[in-house]
Amino acid sequence: MRKARISYDGAIHEAIDWQDRLKLDDGRIVEEKDVVWLTPIVPRTVFALGLNYADHAAELAFAAPSEPLVFLKGPNTFIGHQGSTRRPADVTYMHYECELAVIIGKTARNVKKENAYNYIKGYSVANDYAIRDYLENYYRPNLRVKNRDTCTPFGPWLVEAADVANPMDLKLTTHVNDELVQQGTTKDMIFDIPTLIEYLSSFMTLSENDVILTGTPKGSVDTVVGDVVITEVEGIGRLINTIIGDESFTNR
Repeated sequence: MRKARISYDGAIHEAIDWQDRLKLDDGRIVEEKDVVWLTPIVPRTVFALGLNYADHAAELAFAAPSEPLVFLKGPNTFIGHQGSTRRPADVTYMHYECELAVIIGKTARNVKKENAYNYIKGYSVANDYAIRDYLENYYRPNLRVKNRDTCTPFGPWLVEAADVANPMDLKLTTHVNDELVQQGTTKDMIFDIPTLIEYLSSFMTLSENDVILTGTPKGSVDTVVGDVVITEVEGIGRLINTIIGDESFTNR
C-alpha cells in the first residue's frame, strides 16, 4: 500500500493512493492537484550516507569507504512532493541526489543483519541536495552543505515494507527539465540496507520514524533556478521539486 500525508481543506490527513487520486482518512476521494503534499512521515533522527555507491565515489575521485560514512540531518531540511528548494544566489554548484529512504518501524538495538528487514516500516524517495561550495571535504560535510532549510524533498509516498520484494534491486533515476541525468540501482550500494541497520543499531537505539538516506549513484550535475527536478525510485515513487531563488525568501 502507498500512503501519504497531505494538507486539504484546512486540515492534515493521512491518505492512500486510490486510482490515480487520493482517498483521505475520512473517506473522501480528492484529486492530487488539489492537495498540498507533506512528507510521508514526520522524520525523527535522519541518517544520511555519503559515498555509498562506488561509482559516485569514483566520480568524486575518492576511494570507496571501508565503513559507512554517516552524518545527521535536521527536520528543518525536509519538504514534500511538489515543493520548492532554495538555491542561494552566491553558490556556483548545487546538485540533486536521488536516494532510497528507509523508514524504521520500531525500536531497534543491536540488530543483526539477518533480522534487519523486520525493523523497517517502509520506503520512500528523497532528493538530498548538496552545495559543493560549502564542502570542506567529502568525508566531513559541514552543516551548510546538507542541513539548509528546504534542501531535502521527501515523498510523496511511504510504501509499506511488505510491498517491496527486494529493496536492494531498484532502479534510481533523476530527470532535470525532462532530461535524464542520473541513473543507477540500489544493488550497487557499498553497504546494503541490513548492513546499515546493523551498524547504526550497534551503538545507538533506532526508533520508529527514524530515516536512513542510503546514498546516491553517479550523475550529480549542477542545477539552477527554474529547474524542475524529478527523482524516482522504481516501485516507490516519483518525487517532483522546483529550484527557486533568494528573492522568494526575502520576507522569511
